[in-house]
Amino acid sequence: MAGRQHRYGVQVVWTGNTGDGTAQYSTYARDHVMSVPGKPAIAGSSDPAFRGDATRWNPEELLVASLSACHKLWYLGLCAQAGVVVLAYEDRAEGSMEEQPDGAGQFTAVELHPHVTITATSDPAMATALHHKAHAMCFIARSMNFPVTVAPVLTVQDATPG
Repeated sequence: MAGRQHRYGVQVVWTGNTGDGTAQYSTYARDHVMSVPGKPAIAGSSDPAFRGDATRWNPEELLVASLSACHKLWYLGLCAQAGVVVLAYEDRAEGSMEEQPDGAGQFTAVELHPHVTITATSDPAMATALHHKAHAMCFIARSMNFPVTVAPVLTVQDATPG
């Protein structure tokens, strides 16, 4: 039996025509706006290493952010179902991309570093184990052709009133 199908439509509009379009590689901006009806637009560009605007999100950052957010969403849902009460969640995810001499490139790895705080009454072993299940369930991580690793740090809230 086939699973349910989901489709995602996003509009990307290039806003970097500085007057002459792409007549010269060095004169056009890589700026664009990503949008979906009913949501705030996201200002994008290329990475500054590729002539982009450092104040805008680039596709590489968005890929790493998508992996991090997907893991977090699965993790929080699994914790809620298992009775693990998460009080705080922060991830400092990092991606590595290798550029080839011809300009092509690919991601070689993404590492997620979630720091999670749980209540003193929650099971720390279960909280840690659920990272593995979240990783196995994450739609985005399952779609990648490079390693995505998770190195969680767990903090248990002090049970004694301060």
